[in-house]
Amino acid sequence: MGGQQVQPVFILPEGTLRTKGKEAQKNNIAAAKLVADAVRTTLGPKGMDKMLVDSLGDVTITNDGATILNEMQIEHPAAKMMAEVAKTQDEAVGDGTTTAVIIAGELLKEAEKLLEKQIHPTVITKGFRLAKLRALEILEKLSYEVAIKDEKSLKRIANTAMTGKSAERASEKLTDLAVRAVTRIADRKTNEMDTENIKIEKKQGGSMSDTELIEGIVLDKEVVHSGMPKKLEKVKVALLDSALEVKELEGDAKISIDSPEKLQAFLNEEEKSLKDMVNKVIKSGAGVVFCQKGIDDVAQHYLAKANILAARRVKKSDMEKLTRATGAKIVTSVKELSRNDLGYAGVVQEKKISGDEMIFVERCKDPKAVTILIRGGSEHVVDEVERAMEDAIKGVAAALELGKIVPGGGAVEIQVAKQLRKYAESFKGREQLAVNAFAEAMEIVPKSLAENAGLDPIDKLAQLRSEHDKKRTATGLDVFTGNVHSMMNLGVIEPLKIKLQALKSASEVAEMILRIDDMISAGAGEKQPPMPPGGMGGMPEY
Repeated sequence: MGGQQVQPVFILPEGTLRTKGKEAQKNNIAAAKLVADAVRTTLGPKGMDKMLVDSLGDVTITNDGATILNEMQIEHPAAKMMAEVAKTQDEAVGDGTTTAVIIAGELLKEAEKLLEKQIHPTVITKGFRLAKLRALEILEKLSYEVAIKDEKSLKRIANTAMTGKSAERASEKLTDLAVRAVTRIADRKTNEMDTENIKIEKKQGGSMSDTELIEGIVLDKEVVHSGMPKKLEKVKVALLDSALEVKELEGDAKISIDSPEKLQAFLNEEEKSLKDMVNKVIKSGAGVVFCQKGIDDVAQHYLAKANILAARRVKKSDMEKLTRATGAKIVTSVKELSRNDLGYAGVVQEKKISGDEMIFVERCKDPKAVTILIRGGSEHVVDEVERAMEDAIKGVAAALELGKIVPGGGAVEIQVAKQLRKYAESFKGREQLAVNAFAEAMEIVPKSLAENAGLDPIDKLAQLRSEHDKKRTATGLDVFTGNVHSMMNLGVIEPLKIKLQALKSASEVAEMILRIDDMISAGAGEKQPPMPPGGMGGMPEY
């Protein structure tokens, strides 16, 4: 009995990979740092672009952090968590995705140094949490107020969001469009706004400067009948959720027709039913009909005879935007349509854009939904302008939501780092090291801006720290001249909300990754089919 060997106990299936302790932490931190390094060179006005080619060979050229990480098809679980940071930042505020990812990467890099000094991950995460809360307070104090009437500041926010992207060439016009679009849909009493009410329609052809704001909605649809008018002015608009068609029979119901007379009577009745529907539309006073479902050929004919413009199979989202633009109500049954349900448009017309017909619903009275029609020389240009425009729109909206802005160019990061170092002195334990590490990580933003502009990051950080010691808290790095200036004077400003969200997301993902000390990956191998009795055997005998 004494010499009997103890059998090892297996609790995980064969093929499972398990990494524990420091090795697991190192793996996760290395993966997270690689993700941060992948997007770091895109930060700032002098940041470079990435070319991403997917499995089908489709090419995307961008310097938008969220787009890059989304297209990269990341496999490593810790790296996926970093990609989620960019996604969350993009969904929450629309910009600052690269900032969030590189701060998270730098926090982990600083944490790795502390782990090598035998400091426990829970101590580091506690210090990071305290530093994050303090940093959020500092950011609030560094902010300036902005109002919806302050168009100059709003244009600067939009311009800062666009700088460094391909759309920068036409940034003056595009920033003006972004600000006009946001202020148009904003509720001036509550400052509430839903950027979903800004529809972005893109068509290649022309140039970026041909991009325009339509005070209404553009539909990628054509007029259903050639006999209908192509342009109507000062017209009433009806929105129908039901089809202008005769309903199909439900279930197993059948109609029995055994003579030509009965067939003709059936067809006449069907036509009368469609004519009644159209008469209801005519009676309401509608000159334009947008239908979410189909419109029968006969109904099209009668609508055309009545000089009514109609479009069918309009998307639900577009119908909702048309409601906000024209003031019309969506009616579920044409029988219920009345004059009170109609909206108004100054002009409804069909235009040919790059070979495709589109319907423009313009000059609406106080529209709460508008369209930006983006133009560009190629598909890649149009896509990049769209991304830049979305960043600008969401940036302006985020600034108005909190009503606060902060200087850009790494100014707030330098000031947060400075005040965190002072805050660290109030701790006597090892948390002090973690708070200092958080402060060090914050400086990655001005450091990356300097590196991407081909400047010496050590010199520039020293200059920035010196200026901030003189209480010039708005001083940041002007990457175009290589000098340090007041970012408020230069007009390099960002919404406070973007900075707050980036800091929260980066800190939380770093804390989560640091707390992992065991990685268990299930085996990806397929189960082998069972072997036939007696092994593989030879050739069958006949």
